[in-house]
Amino acid sequence: MTLKLEDFDAAIVDLDGTMVDTVGDFVAALNLMLEDLGLPAVSAQTVGRLVGKGSEHLIASVLQHLGAPQERFYAQAFSRYQHHYRAINGQHAVVYAGVTDGLRALHAQGLRLACLTNKPGAFAGPLLAAKGLDGFFEMIFGGDAFERKKPDPLPLRKTCEALGTSPARTLMIGDSSNDALAARAAGCPVVLVRYGYNHGEPVHAVDADGFVDSLVELTADAAPRLSAPSGLG
Repeated sequence: MTLKLEDFDAAIVDLDGTMVDTVGDFVAALNLMLEDLGLPAVSAQTVGRLVGKGSEHLIASVLQHLGAPQERFYAQAFSRYQHHYRAINGQHAVVYAGVTDGLRALHAQGLRLACLTNKPGAFAGPLLAAKGLDGFFEMIFGGDAFERKKPDPLPLRKTCEALGTSPARTLMIGDSSNDALAARAAGCPVVLVRYGYNHGEPVHAVDADGFVDSLVELTADAAPRLSAPSGLG
């Protein structure tokens, strides 16, 4: 499988599970929220299977996992989660190895970069800034920037419009089926990292154009080493 960076004008990069391991932040904020509600704590393993579709889905899924009625708990849960996450954003999160060098290399190749995440914009921007990654991106779009979130293709199409690039020449870089489904529907080639969340499912089962162990592998010299399972892509 070969993807050449000269075939692209821009790249759209996911955040959670792709650039930053944020499960620690999610677990901390969720368990503080659950303590406020008098509910039992959840494990990192459970949370890792539920992230990726936005805060609303995460909170609803955690409540469902605990058997807590949505109609009784959701409104207060959402409010307390927002409060706690804002306070701890980035404190328990770690940038994945190779991300900074990979973004620097993509930028050096002349690609315009945008971050597109389902995380609320009020959390995404500060997290990127706290981890020293914000300077790589011309624009940052959170999950509340558009009418719909990934896996709907609308956010990718809107991001391409904002970049002034065509989907066919805009590479999506993510970690999950959300990213791949959105990219396929929008007409963007897509590469997934092997180390991300993907809702707890094997990432190689996802239809993508390639898989990498590090964003550094996306550089011009390493691009021919991208791999995809037979019959996919």
